[in-house]
Amino acid sequence: MRIDTVLPELDTIADETLRTNVSAAWTLAAEENDIDVAELASVPWLPPEQKELGIAPEEATLVGHVRDVTACAVGLAESISERRSEPELDIDTVVAGALVHDVSKLYEYDGMEKTEIGTLLGHPYFGVAVTARADLPAELSHIVLSHTHRTTVEPATLEAEIVRRADEVAAAAIRAPAVSDLRET
Repeated sequence: MRIDTVLPELDTIADETLRTNVSAAWTLAAEENDIDVAELASVPWLPPEQKELGIAPEEATLVGHVRDVTACAVGLAESISERRSEPELDIDTVVAGALVHDVSKLYEYDGMEKTEIGTLLGHPYFGVAVTARADLPAELSHIVLSHTHRTTVEPATLEAEIVRRADEVAAAAIRAPAVSDLRET
């Protein structure tokens, strides 16, 4: 099974090298963590929070989250692009950034348990190493590093800001059924 069967959004990246390298990042992460591509769809999204909120692993998966973030990010980017001529957005960068923003969660958790990488580094930091090893451009490493408040790095590009906001909304959608007020999470 190929990565694009699990993440069909890969096919929307027009730049062949970028598409290949995003796929390589996921392939590398899966292989190094002994996860078969067919199993990727069952990897939990965020084990500690899922435990705390009573969300079963199969109810919130990493692949489902990444696909939600990608759909949200593309929707935001297209909406802004339709309404404003400046600044020009790179949709390939938005899609690629959304697809790799959490790729290193495969290193951060083993099933529902945090790994040493998760404890000592966390996915945004280790994600930079994964994107670099997959020969992705620095702009994508920046998106990975700035997509979360777990780092002090703020988005420097509109593409990075879009991915960060899409991630926040997609995560809120997972949490919403488990709480009566999202401010509780």
